[in-house]
Amino acid sequence: MSRPVLEESRIHPAIRARVAGHHADIVQEVQAAIAANKVVVVGMAMNPFPRKARALLDAQGAPYAYLEYGSYLSQWRRRTALKMWSGWPTLPMVFINGTLVGGFQDLRKLVDSGEFTALVAPKLPA
Repeated sequence: MSRPVLEESRIHPAIRARVAGHHADIVQEVQAAIAANKVVVVGMAMNPFPRKARALLDAQGAPYAYLEYGSYLSQWRRRTALKMWSGWPTLPMVFINGTLVGGFQDLRKLVDSGEFTALVAPKLPA
């Protein structure tokens, strides 16, 4: 899959560092959580879908890391940086084994199909 991202050659050299560093801290925080945890949920306050995703994971007995960034009226600029980085337009963002699997409804489908259990099962040595 390829999604359009503005080529670096189409960004004036004088602003490349600003573009690259725009809210880089939030992206790095999520990347660190993804590297350290099998399951990561990125959400925001007041949105029912991150709560539903967490409740679903709790019901599965699956450990996960939860990162929350603001509410509808706060930290939206920072969340926009995450959306631009991931390409996922809504919250929550659910990552399993470093892979974005989508939001709550996508997680629900993985659980219902049994694929979630296979994804989070410990890998046995060959």
